[in-house]
Amino acid sequence: MLSLSDFLIVAAILFGIGMAGIIINRKNIITLLMSVELILLAVNTNFVAFSYYLHNIVGQVFVFFILTVAAAEAAIGLAIMVVLFRRRGTIEVQELDQLKG
Repeated sequence: MLSLSDFLIVAAILFGIGMAGIIINRKNIITLLMSVELILLAVNTNFVAFSYYLHNIVGQVFVFFILTVAAAEAAIGLAIMVVLFRRRGTIEVQELDQLKG
């Protein structure tokens, strides 16, 4: 049987990969969105692991809220990227500096 530390190690690895994706590659919006999704997946893994080992369902309820926010973030983010690509012809972050207020 897997222990709690095994799940926490997997979640830490997912979180680290997500943070590395954000820090290393700041040019591509798609990579940034995938990195944010990996970070949310790591948080979900922690919630489910602690919920299971503490015999409390509250963590699993939070996972549904996080999945809802992640789905909305992905849908809105992809819609914004499509509009930006149609108007400017690129989705690189450095080329979109005119969006500053």
